[in-house]
Amino acid sequence: MPLFVGLMSGTSLDGIDAALVRCGEGRPELLAAKGIDMPEKLRQQLLSLCQANNIAFEDLAAAEAAFCQLQAEAVRQLLDTSGVSIKEISAIGSHGQTIEHAPYGYKVGNDYKADSARYTLQLDNPSLLAELTKCPVVADFRRRDLAAGGQAAPLAPAFHAALFTAENEWRVVLNLGGFANLTLLPPATSKASVIGFDTGPANALLDEWHAQHRQERFDRDGQWAASGQVDEALLERLLDDDFFRRTPPKSTGREYFNRSWLAARLAGHESPQDVQATLAELTAASVTLGIEQACRQQAVDGAMTLTPCGGGAHNGDLLKRLQQRLPQVTLAFCEQFGWSPDWLEAGAFGWLAWRRLENLPGNLPSVTGAGGPRVLGGVYSA
Repeated sequence: MPLFVGLMSGTSLDGIDAALVRCGEGRPELLAAKGIDMPEKLRQQLLSLCQANNIAFEDLAAAEAAFCQLQAEAVRQLLDTSGVSIKEISAIGSHGQTIEHAPYGYKVGNDYKADSARYTLQLDNPSLLAELTKCPVVADFRRRDLAAGGQAAPLAPAFHAALFTAENEWRVVLNLGGFANLTLLPPATSKASVIGFDTGPANALLDEWHAQHRQERFDRDGQWAASGQVDEALLERLLDDDFFRRTPPKSTGREYFNRSWLAARLAGHESPQDVQATLAELTAASVTLGIEQACRQQAVDGAMTLTPCGGGAHNGDLLKRLQQRLPQVTLAFCEQFGWSPDWLEAGAFGWLAWRRLENLPGNLPSVTGAGGPRVLGGVYSA
């Protein structure tokens, strides 16, 4: 079966993940993976582009070139450590770096600008990446779904279905990256559709608040959050947002849930560690609301397994909060399926590149709301 490399840089902006994946008609197989850190200079360049009202083309081009150089280095290191030649790779699937995701149009305050175009922007230069790696690149996966009336996100549920679907069991796959998204997988014997959507912030607000008060990028294992007390009044204000009540399909990002969104809901007297604890509880509460919403939609009642992935899968405090809110759910970790929670999203874009070369749809209309299945991504020859 052919080999593909998937590249993913998420909303946490902490680095680039590269996964070597064998794809075919069976379950996709992870062969090797490599993560490289995002240089602080590039991270700040990318952060300055996110939510920017005015962008200089020079800044955009500089960040794009540096980002593609880093992607190429991730591919090189992955193949060096795995002993695989670039000539053995059918294609690289590149997600790019999301700068802004606006599936409802441009947001001004609490409202969307009238007649604003719907858009999603991933910074990438697949032509440069193909030139640097001497390998075909598949990129720009999201905008085809958006053009078909979809949210353009999440795209991973189709991959989750290929990897995790069980014969007679309902399963939930929960990605805890900068933002949380879930996939509800029906049993293979069921005629029900896969459901997937973003539930709200996961690590994005936690990381920002932690960096602001502790001068470190993230709260390792949720230790600081565990030391605080949940502020119930603050939690209620945070959850009182239309996004959490909106019915799927739905997706979100930094342009909606950010430091300004949090600041507008703070009373001003909260202790920093209590805010951290409350943000962790917000993630657990909003994920629980999402799972309950999906289960009602599919009339699922009873026990199921939940597989956490992404950086939040290593956050013991967050997993504990989820288990307390979801006693009917049994955790089933990615390693049981031959994968690591750290490489699932990168693997998904390697698999989506395979789907593109096979001229097979990569989206699920039941997830994104698109008008139908679509072949995703453009192909850039080496």
